[in-house]
Amino acid sequence: MTKTKKSIVKTPEPPYYAVIFTSILRGEVEGYNDMAVEMNELAAQQPGFLGVETAREGALYGMTISYWKDEESILAWKNNAEHQWAQKLGREKWYQSYSLRVAKVERAYSGGKSG
Repeated sequence: MTKTKKSIVKTPEPPYYAVIFTSILRGEVEGYNDMAVEMNELAAQQPGFLGVETAREGALYGMTISYWKDEESILAWKNNAEHQWAQKLGREKWYQSYSLRVAKVERAYSGGKSG
């Protein structure tokens, strides 16, 4: 697995949206990390993108939360042709199972030191 920078995304004042993607990988994940990096970079270029946080437990279980300005931005990202290709590869090649949830963030709190 590739190392990722660990930080908490600084989001604007609510409301905004969170897309929560939870997955369990199959044993074979060749190409997965490269695609994940590519999709994170592509998402960051999309209008309405606010940030992303990713965590993995071991080699198989993971969760990625992306933050978006509004539902239109989420829909545009879902329909992005390169993202659709990555989704297809994920279903066919990498994911044993996955779940996607969209939530509206109405309140947000933070504390401690950042960095």
